[in-house]
Amino acid sequence: MSFKYPVSRPHLDGRELEYVTGTIGDGWISSQGPYVQRFEEAFAEYNGIAHGVACSSGTAALTLALRALGIGPGDEVIVPEFTMVATAWAVTYTGATPVFVDCADDLNIDVTRIEEKITPRTKAIMPVHIYGRRCDMDAIMDIAFQYNLRVVEDSAEAHGVRPVGDIACFSLFANKIITSGEGGICLTDDPRLAGQLAHLRGMAFSKEHNFLHKKVAYNFRMTAMQAAVALAQTERLDDILATRAEIEKRYDEGLAGIPGITLMPPRDVLWMYDLRSERREELRAFLADAGIETRVFFKPMSRQPEYLAPHWPTLNANRFAEDGLYLPTHTGLTATDQDYVIGKIREFHGAS
Repeated sequence: MSFKYPVSRPHLDGRELEYVTGTIGDGWISSQGPYVQRFEEAFAEYNGIAHGVACSSGTAALTLALRALGIGPGDEVIVPEFTMVATAWAVTYTGATPVFVDCADDLNIDVTRIEEKITPRTKAIMPVHIYGRRCDMDAIMDIAFQYNLRVVEDSAEAHGVRPVGDIACFSLFANKIITSGEGGICLTDDPRLAGQLAHLRGMAFSKEHNFLHKKVAYNFRMTAMQAAVALAQTERLDDILATRAEIEKRYDEGLAGIPGITLMPPRDVLWMYDLRSERREELRAFLADAGIETRVFFKPMSRQPEYLAPHWPTLNANRFAEDGLYLPTHTGLTATDQDYVIGKIREFHGAS
């Protein structure tokens, strides 16, 4: 079904075409050439981090981060219940075991429940900044210090939230705050970790490039064409975040006080505008008929078939999953577009 008002749409009105054309003109379209390094340096500098390692997706970034930290079979990683399944899958890909912690009322991992899940096998905590809300990183970093754990931030939905963990992993999928179509990037201040991330990303070739590979690695490289788009997006990141903050403000004001609608806590950066509805499925059908796309919240990890646990119906994450949705949220969304969406929601609820 095609929607006049989609949940997401890439906003490519900077130097994207110029830079991509440059890669074609130069003949550097694979992972070689200057644009990958330029993007890595620009995105790292924006975040105040020493090193950036670009890769093929946000999922690849998480997998590389865990591998670079030496996490593998027999290890455990603390993962939020409320997240996109790729967070847990990255742990599974390494052979380690994800151990799930329920969410607090802001949808982020409940930091008060982390310590009870730590065992002698725990090696890392992987907080996720859900929908652009920064986790309580002070508390998480303190727990990590006390138990000698590493911290991998899943920042797929949080470009503009400055990293503090060992490695932060960003997605550049087409629906993210900035995009390269597909792609991801890891940020770290540790030069040895950065070197290991790049080594694993590029099939673990030796310096001699003699086709002897001392460990299993990946072809998770980013192409120069993707990096060209990502660089142009990074150059406009401040403006993009400011525009999206205005979108959040308009939704907050327009949707306040509607019976049956619960607004969610503010976001540090806006990825998706999330809310809860007592009549979610009816509302979604009504909005779809009006050309407005919506999406439901993530399902708890313990409800996923590969991680199924019988207690999933009791989770806070499941309570939110039952009635949560998000609205069209992209940088090109106009005030007129938002007025229409808000008006239809108010119409459905009979709100003046």
